[in-house]
Amino acid sequence: MPIYYAEPIELVTGKGARVTDSNGRSYLDFFGGVLTNSLGYDVPEVREAVERQLRTGIAHTSTLYLIRQQVELAEKIARLSGIPDARVFFTNSGTEANEAALQLATNRRQSNTILAVRNSYHGRTAATIGVTGNRAWSASPLSPFNVSYLHSGDRLRGVLKGLSDEDYLRAAAEDLREVLATTTAGPVACLIAEPIQGVGGFTSGPDGLLRVWKEILDEHGILLVSDEVQTGWGRTGEHFWGYQAHGVTPDLLTFAKGIGNGFALAGVVGSAEVMESVQGISFSTFGGNPISTAAGNAVLDYILDHDLQANAARVGGILLDGLRAVSSPAVVEVRGKGLMLGVELVDVATTNAVFEACKREGLLVGKGGLYGTTIRMGPPLNLSEQEAREGLEILTKVLTAHGSASD
Repeated sequence: MPIYYAEPIELVTGKGARVTDSNGRSYLDFFGGVLTNSLGYDVPEVREAVERQLRTGIAHTSTLYLIRQQVELAEKIARLSGIPDARVFFTNSGTEANEAALQLATNRRQSNTILAVRNSYHGRTAATIGVTGNRAWSASPLSPFNVSYLHSGDRLRGVLKGLSDEDYLRAAAEDLREVLATTTAGPVACLIAEPIQGVGGFTSGPDGLLRVWKEILDEHGILLVSDEVQTGWGRTGEHFWGYQAHGVTPDLLTFAKGIGNGFALAGVVGSAEVMESVQGISFSTFGGNPISTAAGNAVLDYILDHDLQANAARVGGILLDGLRAVSSPAVVEVRGKGLMLGVELVDVATTNAVFEACKREGLLVGKGGLYGTTIRMGPPLNLSEQEAREGLEILTKVLTAHGSASD
């Protein structure tokens, strides 16, 4: 189990975008439990919804009985998904959601051949590890699937680096066609892809990539699964779901993290035709339980009522523009959308030094990327402009200092 920082910290209280550790030190949190605390900490509307459900004495019943909170949340998510005649199946985590999506696709297509993307991350179970294209997260070479990988969205490295958007999309289409012609046999179940690769360092191909892929997939009846575990709920600012930047609607959509704001809640959305293709009995014991869906309803209502998608665009723009204005030889690239931001640094040592320095200055960030050289940030969607500028000031100070000749 990895633990952040040379001197690990225990977070004991939180309010808004700020947390306090067991030593009484306060931090501005720009990572939000790995993009999970989408509203930050101690949100009255969420707390009251959970306490109201707890007061009923019902924390769990299983889906063998009707759960009003679950039904209401499913109806909201189905409407927002953009998928016609949508159905929702709740799970506890993004891993389980992707596992369910893979089960649906393989049952629907009667095939265990999967297309995935290099530098991707989809979870930690046998199936989701099997379609994860990042060796650091692949705990086993064993897989229940035959998997073929497409080129990743990393535009700094690999055969697609340096290409214009138009040339990139053309090359990606050629890559998919070649993979289908050479490394697959029989029907292919699906392509699973993140609109923006999260663990991979917030890398992504140009807008339109999923559309280019889906046009080819449709020729073969292959399903498209959009992994929205990190890109959902308006985080990218410009759209509610990451897939919407590509002018396409996926066959299946998976979600998690931000909808629970710390409570375990995730799921998969698809059309009734696809969702009902699994003939065996299936349910999730704790998925969509009364407590988590009470929280989920409150979180989703808060995001919509306060138009946090627009806030992510506005406040994320302040951070993106400010980071791109930083003059430091340590910075290779600043990328992202909305409040999903990555800073690519020159090497692992510099990344670790910047990471530790941010903590010393009172700012919590994440790190990752295929080579461990990306500072990742996913602040709460209700981050204020003042908090964004405060965090930007710290980042500017740290990045400038670690790019100096004397460093």
